[in-house]
Amino acid sequence: MSLNGLSLRDLEYLVAVAEHGHFGRAADACHVSQPSLSAGVRKIEDTLGFRVFERTSRKVLLTARGAPAVARAKAVIDAAERFLAAEPTAGDPLSGRFVLGAIATIGPYLFRHVLRPLHEAHPELDLIIEEGLTDNLIDRLRDGSLDAVILSPPVADDGLAVEPCYRERFHLAEAARTSLSSKPADLDELDMRDAVLLEDGHCLRDQTLSVCAATGIRPRQTAMSLETLKAMVASGSGFSLIPETAIGDTLGGLVRYRALSDPRIGRTVALAWRRSRTEDADIRALLGLLRRVPPPGALRIEGVDTDGL
Repeated sequence: MSLNGLSLRDLEYLVAVAEHGHFGRAADACHVSQPSLSAGVRKIEDTLGFRVFERTSRKVLLTARGAPAVARAKAVIDAAERFLAAEPTAGDPLSGRFVLGAIATIGPYLFRHVLRPLHEAHPELDLIIEEGLTDNLIDRLRDGSLDAVILSPPVADDGLAVEPCYRERFHLAEAARTSLSSKPADLDELDMRDAVLLEDGHCLRDQTLSVCAATGIRPRQTAMSLETLKAMVASGSGFSLIPETAIGDTLGGLVRYRALSDPRIGRTVALAWRRSRTEDADIRALLGLLRRVPPPGALRIEGVDTDGL
């Protein structure tokens, strides 16, 4: 390490002379020749522009400006020693700051169930949560602003690793006053022109459109959030597909939810992170927990490791 030609070793020479009050004894303590130690001290003094030591025939004294200079040198050496001694802890990998993104159709319904077990398992975790649309969150993940993102695949980016956490079925949401049937809903029997979708940018919109694509009809009405979408359904604006983990609120009984006749219709919730990330113990711990404690209504994915990667 060097700053304007100075090294940590030069600072150590300076501190040793101050502590021993003698160049010879300081050189012995540093296991270096006295000329080398003297040269290092002189280099610091030349750089600072003043003398740190007053040299007499019998001893070495600190000058008025030298005393604070030695104190600063000690602080730098202490900081360097702490830096070099710092190692990844062998304990909890999910400790300290972790910035987690989540898409808007997952975050509110997942975090209400997972935050308590997450903090109980990792009490030293300083979790920062950000919500957004898929593309924006992926951009922030790529540039390093986020450590990981909870989203719904697919993700077209070879630079990201994506591992499934759980799966959830879609349900039909419809106004309670217009729905009389309690049997599973067959999408082929619905008029897709009455479907209410989320705005562009939500992956749930794209997933719903893919389900509707077979009918050849594109829905017209849109909402900014799942909660607004539910309100639109409750008011009689149409119907929509809602992920199972988000169906709890019936808006005072104004919305009814029906299972779909095809239970395969749904989505996967996954954790994404940069493949270039070299330290991934925290990712593995988070992924394992998300798999072990999925929100109510979610389906565990067969064959995945609940302890992480």
